[in-house]
Amino acid sequence: MRISIIGQLCAAVSLLAVPAYAAPCDQLAALALKDATITSATLVTAGEFEKMKNLPAFCRVAATLKPSSDSDIKVEVWLPANGWNGKFQAVGNGGWAGVISYAAMADALRAGYATASTDTGHVGGRGTFALGHPEKLIDFSWRSEHEMTVRAKQVITNFYGMAPRLSYWNGCSTGGRQGLKEAQMFPDDYDGIIAGAPANRTAISLWIADAVLKDPASYIPPAKYPVIHQAALAACDAGDGLKDGLITDPTRCSFDPAVLLCKAEDGPSCLTAPQVKAAKQIYSPAKNPRTGKEMFSSFVPGTELGWGVQALGPEPSANIYDQYKYVVFKDPNWEWKTFNFDSDVERGDRPENLIMNATNPDMKTFFGHGGKLLLYHGWSDPNVPTLNTIKYYKSVVDVMGGAAKASNSVRFFLEPGMGHCGGGEGPNVFDKMSPMEQWVEQGKAPDVMVASHLKDGRVDRTRPLCPYPEVAKYKGTGSIDEAANFACAAP
Repeated sequence: MRISIIGQLCAAVSLLAVPAYAAPCDQLAALALKDATITSATLVTAGEFEKMKNLPAFCRVAATLKPSSDSDIKVEVWLPANGWNGKFQAVGNGGWAGVISYAAMADALRAGYATASTDTGHVGGRGTFALGHPEKLIDFSWRSEHEMTVRAKQVITNFYGMAPRLSYWNGCSTGGRQGLKEAQMFPDDYDGIIAGAPANRTAISLWIADAVLKDPASYIPPAKYPVIHQAALAACDAGDGLKDGLITDPTRCSFDPAVLLCKAEDGPSCLTAPQVKAAKQIYSPAKNPRTGKEMFSSFVPGTELGWGVQALGPEPSANIYDQYKYVVFKDPNWEWKTFNFDSDVERGDRPENLIMNATNPDMKTFFGHGGKLLLYHGWSDPNVPTLNTIKYYKSVVDVMGGAAKASNSVRFFLEPGMGHCGGGEGPNVFDKMSPMEQWVEQGKAPDVMVASHLKDGRVDRTRPLCPYPEVAKYKGTGSIDEAANFACAAP
């Protein structure tokens, strides 16, 4: 019996131990990978990486992947020279990608992870590459992430002499969409996926442009955003029983921007009639002008300070404008003012135009092998409508057979006052990896996460983040700026 116990202990220790390198870093340059060429493999000493000086020593591997005749996918894999935790963390992109996500890789590396990122198969943050290049569009949409994942694991195995024992995806915006796509199409690639504000594509930017940019009289100057925001707070802030400068659930408040209608001529603290109409459209779901059917969600009260992302002009936000120019209409000269919200939304939603979207709610295969999905989204996000993620989460729960069955596999956290992937008036800095690790590795699902708000580099407010549909409710005593004085409860 004693020998058996000792043997079990030794086996457990061996699982945690990281062996000596199976191959020196520079020898990885000769590694043969399918449809890939390693272009460099260099040991970077601590503090000597040219893009940021505060990194530990690591083996930097760069590769070009060519899964199709028109593919040119750049990938980097970073391998800690010391203290590897035995795990792999891939990081996502933003917008149209076109760059390696060095900052996110750096965070993963400092935490002891082997990490990887891809430019998704093109250079530059615009969608021009997609015109006439259907294979490159596939690379951007999903293939680059999967191919990167497979090749990165091979590089890790060759460097350390063992495969990563666990693999995680961590991304927001496009990175959140990429993570969902991985779970849906390649459910065995990752054990845990963190997906923030998944940027599935709709015609949202054209809806906002139609409201604000088509008629000069409807344009809302950025100087008026704070005025509208304060009016929204006045209408909605106290609805949760606590006046704290945050709207806990914008769907439960009723704000009519007509309260700001100018009594006489236009002024800095009021809205003209066309501006009121434009603001109402920003808050309203897009509806088909012929049938009246809702087509996609728009933004909620609380997002006003970030409206410049969509409404500054003179053209719609490039992320969606490029989608329709280069993917849907395949015409670089296409003019957004000709967009028809009846026929053109339907055209844009054809499957061949939305191959990048990750809206399939069937995650059963990913969840079936123990995969965990952590979704999050800021309520004040002015880039990607928060309501889209709520709809997606509910669809996943429905497929799983209800919240009780789904809660062990998927958790969703909403952040009052947080903008797109961070920032904003509400607490927006929070650790996502530790809760994910505990969930995957110890079976402890995240029941609460604590977020912080920083002012001048110092924390001035903390608040618990609660799994949807729960919200943080004030206990009635103590500072409203301390998370300990709140508890998660049903809305």
